[in-house]
Amino acid sequence: MRRNTRKRSKTARRAVGAAAALAIGAGGLVAVNIYASADETSASKGSAQNQVLAAGTSTTIDCPDVGQQLTSVPAQAKAQVDRELALLDKQISEAYQRLSTSQKAIAQDPNFAQNAIVGPLKDKRKATLDRITIAIGRVAAKPQGLDALAACTLRATGNQPTAGQGGNNNQGGNNTNAGQTGNGPVAADFVDITKVRSNVRTPARSAKASKGVFVTKCGVNANKLYNSDNVIVAPGVTNGAHHLHDYVGNQDNDAFSSDQDFAKAGTSCQNKGDKSSYYWPVLRLQDGTKDFDADKQGGGAEGNTGRILTAKKSTLNFVGSPRGKVVAMPKFLRVITGDAKAFVNGTANANASWSCTGFENKVQLKDKYPLCPSGSDVVRTFKFQSCWDGTNIDSANHRTHVAFADANGNCPTGFKAIPQLVQRLVYDVDAPSLKDNGKTRPFFSLDSFPEQQHKPVTDHGDFINVFDAKLMNKAVQCINTGRKCS
Repeated sequence: MRRNTRKRSKTARRAVGAAAALAIGAGGLVAVNIYASADETSASKGSAQNQVLAAGTSTTIDCPDVGQQLTSVPAQAKAQVDRELALLDKQISEAYQRLSTSQKAIAQDPNFAQNAIVGPLKDKRKATLDRITIAIGRVAAKPQGLDALAACTLRATGNQPTAGQGGNNNQGGNNTNAGQTGNGPVAADFVDITKVRSNVRTPARSAKASKGVFVTKCGVNANKLYNSDNVIVAPGVTNGAHHLHDYVGNQDNDAFSSDQDFAKAGTSCQNKGDKSSYYWPVLRLQDGTKDFDADKQGGGAEGNTGRILTAKKSTLNFVGSPRGKVVAMPKFLRVITGDAKAFVNGTANANASWSCTGFENKVQLKDKYPLCPSGSDVVRTFKFQSCWDGTNIDSANHRTHVAFADANGNCPTGFKAIPQLVQRLVYDVDAPSLKDNGKTRPFFSLDSFPEQQHKPVTDHGDFINVFDAKLMNKAVQCINTGRKCS
């Protein structure tokens, strides 16, 4: 987040992003990934990967998430570390694209991917990790063990495309390829919600619970404010997310926005005291539409294709704690819920919740898209962390300064309960036809990092609190006194 330098015009920033997109290229992506157990040797991993590729198995690149390991970064080193972390994501994206366009070479030589893609990627990552170590070491103790995070593997996805869902790059005309240029989604990513057992549990409220609700109305991004930046995770880096976001609330959110920019910006929220930024990955329909970003980074150049769907309804509610009163959130608090890399990272930080209208109180899906019955709409729900450490508005890995309450609603020791943002998005989209691989009714799916293959478990939401003090105090009072306010 650039706070002490002069802000470039948005035109200039977008020009840089367009140039970078050309550097990566706009070729279609195919499905590629690999699991290997932690106790395997490098040789056995390589052998397993070669077997997977030789068999034509759908794969992706799996790299350790360095950002989640850095729980403490000195302020003096933060800007460089953020840039280097963003570079790691770019390196993975480029390697994944090369893997997707090298199928002929891999078929001829199963060692090609390891020698020409995964090995060089490790070398690039090691150099980047060395720079992170040096940057931190200039002002504090050097982090230990980062070198161990350099190596990546190829991982079988287990999701083989069915007939007609190969790597064709179909971006116009009739829908003949359900997958996003070959890297997902697939039929196995969907489930009929009417056949899923009830799994929703709500913690019991104590007599001291704060039962009120504060509602802020900020629209559904009718302004069509989109970009593939992420100012929380990759400040100062164009296309830091490698997928497109919807934005509501603050109208000046891009990679270069500072707290001062947020404070001065306009807002789509009805109450102008709320200039907070709320953003999430767009949902797309794989109907062959060539949308505005079909050839751009973050869009079609990185496998995010199809028609962008705007939610028919969005609700942003702040609710209380089942155990007691809440305190005000600090201005410019940053919160990320869910994990954009959960497909390869695992589900430790995943927090996706997919459902259908009429089923939300019964079923919430984490790793499947819902097939909703006729008359029912697709629903995405984000329940953000409701506990704050009382000091920091952000943390090095963007997680440790906030936390979720436990199953009984209690915050961890040393944390304070804050108003919990509950965000709900409703989409009018038909259930896709699985039997014919989405030809009759096309698949829908999230934008994602290329190697995450549009998996529903990667759904996530981002929030930057820019309530003015008066409105935040009103929200806290409303919640603590059991009222519903807006």
